[in-house]
This record gives sequence, structure tokens and C-alpha cells, in this order.
Amino acid sequence: MTNKLKKELSIQVNLSGLSFCILNRSQKNTIEYLNSIVFAEKLTPFDTLNRLKEELASNTVFSEEFQNINVLHYNELATLVPKSLYNEANNAEYLKFNSKILKTDFIASDELKSRKIFSIYVPYVNINNYIFDTFGSFTFKHSSTVFIDALSIENNNIGEGLFINIENQSMQVITIKNNELSLYNYFEFSTPEDFIYYILFTCEQEQLNPEKLYLKLFGTITKEDDLYAIAYKYIRHVELDDNSNNFLIKNSF
Repeated sequence: MTNKLKKELSIQVNLSGLSFCILNRSQKNTIEYLNSIVFAEKLTPFDTLNRLKEELASNTVFSEEFQNINVLHYNELATLVPKSLYNEANNAEYLKFNSKILKTDFIASDELKSRKIFSIYVPYVNINNYIFDTFGSFTFKHSSTVFIDALSIENNNIGEGLFINIENQSMQVITIKNNELSLYNYFEFSTPEDFIYYILFTCEQEQLNPEKLYLKLFGTITKEDDLYAIAYKYIRHVELDDNSNNFLIKNSF
């Protein structure tokens, strides 16, 4: 097998931006290409597809042959269901309780075996169709699946904590209690005050004490950001992931 056949491509699709990562398995899992694009405003799925087409056509790195293609769908249209209660026939019923969905929406699910739960979500079907037409067979997941799986690997004995991944003025929120996943939620925010409101709202909802809580932040955030400053003001124990930027896509393989 040639080196190019040992390469994998991951594409993260968000209506606010796109991310790309190429991993070379033959070179000790070296990341050969990593790039993120932030849109000036939130786009429609149709316009997001056009931007994706432009990016794939404009860079020769995407013309190589890949062993695997991964697509990561990042949106608010997702919910979690315990495996013991899951029935695929009820996917729409699970999702409609906390997401606005249409009767025509295609609903998919990912099994998270490490947590014995399913993530139920609406992928961008137009993106999936284009990726299939362009590359052939591929794998797709929801961003919640990747985030939860990454935490399961890195934080086996965290006990209790709040974990937040930040992407283009949106935040994925996970709470862990007694080493068990207690909550997954998604919020969009405009200001640091919005950001801390959702953190404190989650603390109240989950009965977490900000004075004792362990908070870990991932994604597009640094210690110089206003988001970090306001989190540190209200939460006693705040940690920033060392490999924070592009956290999801780097863990999507």
C-alpha cells in the first residue's frame, strides 16, 4: 500500500465555518494538514456546501487518494438516549423534544459504546451526498459523539466536572458526575456574559457548586480571551486544554 492510501481526511461542517484535517497513518499518525475557516456570518446548508466545494477545489491536498474519509456534523440538532431505552424507530420522537425538526429531515444515530448511549441527530444531507459523489464511501458522525468519546479516553477518572468545547460563538456542554455522563447541551452566544450565563445555568440545573467545580475548556479559546477571563471570575477551578484548538477534528479519526 502506498503512503497516500494510508492517509485519512476529516472534514468538520458547521454553518459558521469549516475545518479540515489530513492524518498520515504511515508517518506515525502525523497531522499533515490542518485548517479552519470561519464564515463572516452563519450560512444556510446550501451556501455552506458551496463554500465546501470551493475549498476542496482550490487546494491540491484534497486531490490525493484517502484510505478513509470522515465527516463531522456540528449543529444543535442532537440529543442523547441511553442504550437501554433506545429504539431506532423512535429517533424522531427523541429528537423533537429539544430540537426543531421537520418531517422531511433525515435522522441518524451514533452509538457511543464507552458510555452506553446513542447520539440522535440531523446531519447535513446535502453535504453527505456531495462527499459521497466526490470521494465515494465515507463515515459521518455528530460532533457530540466525537467530544464525548474524546473525554472518555482522556478523563476516565474525572469524577465530577464540566467540559465545554467552543466553536465560532457556540458551545457544547458536557457534565460528568461520578464518572458518568450526566448532561449534553448546546448553546449559541454573542457575548462573554452570554457564555458565563449558560455555564452558571448548567451549574444550577445540574446542582454543581462553582466553588468546587472542575471546568475544562476546549476549542477556539486562549487564556487571553474574555471568555476565559469571565469563566475564571465565576468558577474557581478552570483549566484550558493544552491541545485545545481544532480539538474536535483532531479527535475525529
